[in-house]
Amino acid sequence: MQKTYKLVPKSSSAMQGTRRFRKILIANRGEIACRIIWTCKEMGIRTVAVHSEADRDSLHVRFADEAICIGPAPSAQSYLNIPAVISAAEIANVDAIHPGYGFLAESSYFAEICEACNIKFIGPRSDVIRLMGDKVEARRAMKEAGVPILPGSPESLESEDEARRLARDIGYPVIVKAAAGGGGRGMRIVRAESELGHALETASNEAEAAFKNGDIYIERYIERPRHIEIQVMADEHGNCVHLGERECTIQRRHQKLLEEAPSPVLTPDLRERMGEAAVTACKRIGYANAGTFEFLLDEDKRFYFMEMNTRIQVEHPVTEMVTLADIVRNQIRIAEGDELGYAQEDVLIVGHAIECRINAEDPERFVPSPGKITAFNLPGGPGVRVDTAAYEGYTVPPFYDSMIAKVIVHARTRELAIARMRRALEAMVVEGIKTTIPLHLKIMDDANFRAGEFSTKFMEHFLAKKPERENVRSISSAR
Repeated sequence: MQKTYKLVPKSSSAMQGTRRFRKILIANRGEIACRIIWTCKEMGIRTVAVHSEADRDSLHVRFADEAICIGPAPSAQSYLNIPAVISAAEIANVDAIHPGYGFLAESSYFAEICEACNIKFIGPRSDVIRLMGDKVEARRAMKEAGVPILPGSPESLESEDEARRLARDIGYPVIVKAAAGGGGRGMRIVRAESELGHALETASNEAEAAFKNGDIYIERYIERPRHIEIQVMADEHGNCVHLGERECTIQRRHQKLLEEAPSPVLTPDLRERMGEAAVTACKRIGYANAGTFEFLLDEDKRFYFMEMNTRIQVEHPVTEMVTLADIVRNQIRIAEGDELGYAQEDVLIVGHAIECRINAEDPERFVPSPGKITAFNLPGGPGVRVDTAAYEGYTVPPFYDSMIAKVIVHARTRELAIARMRRALEAMVVEGIKTTIPLHLKIMDDANFRAGEFSTKFMEHFLAKKPERENVRSISSAR
């Protein structure tokens, strides 16, 4: 008998919670705000969009049931302005706030304010966000949960002498990291003791500027790892499952460019061990809602905890494509008090999915390319999904992240998924600004990528290759 999917309860009778949301405020913008709106519409929940003055004409403002301007264009005065967001939530009389990703999504203070105002934060508790947001404390918690971690400093570094002693014990190369934040900021690779002092100073200064926290720590540096993450879903009743892994190794300066699921190198046994480690850790820290455990996988297939993202990920669609889960729907159900309604054995991974992040950037120089989109055509056909908030006539503002769309494909095999992604990218038209579509087309043609043989060094070597003659159709070259 064919196994049926149970990642969403079949009827309302399966829902056991007592809390029901009538209206949700979305504390975000762009494609993720639209993504949340689509699921809320399916669930019969009204939505409130908040927006800056620069985003008055954005799609999330147009498609939400209500919209409230919360400040000028700079994010510090709008999307990161907690009093303004909370005021909007109280004016609109919402039951809950969905933070999306970025902005306030991993702010324990914001989650705490929501709790104090009796507004449900669609995410984990504030104390759990605080715990996992401190990389040193998170490492300690994972070690106590039995999750493998890289050798490193047990506490934030107190002095350069302490760092030198630890680095000698660990062995070079080491990496200096910010205890707070992420995204590659406050991070320096050190290959010799003579480089350590400068690395500590610059990493700490960068962390202080970016996160208002200059604490740093060090750990062993793996030269050619893969970046593998495990998606978990946990309810408020102690139930937890993982939805498999995502391959996030293709990055530039610690920023992901494309993701896929499943990873081309994970065996069923390794997937089970990594998934069990993530679920065990979730239960140990009392985690509830969607979350992602990020691991480094070395060349000997040993995995080590790197960090946890206590929110929905940009790349969540590839997991949705291979499992048929609606992660946003599950987030809302869990926040309403429902049990998951399915067990680990109900999670099936079928086929292969790839996501390409389309940024408004010059793909040769990697500099932003804001401006007005004069022509816009989205690809379609079997197995193609596009998450975007852009449209013809839309002006991409210079104030926020440059991502304007995510192209996601699903196919029976990885080989077919790559061919499908190439077809989708060739059919996508974005004129008036430059985008990274040509870059992604070249990656799809790269022999090492197609073979699944790459590490986090992939883009470094890829960009260093001698440029070949462009062989991209004109429809996709004028980006």
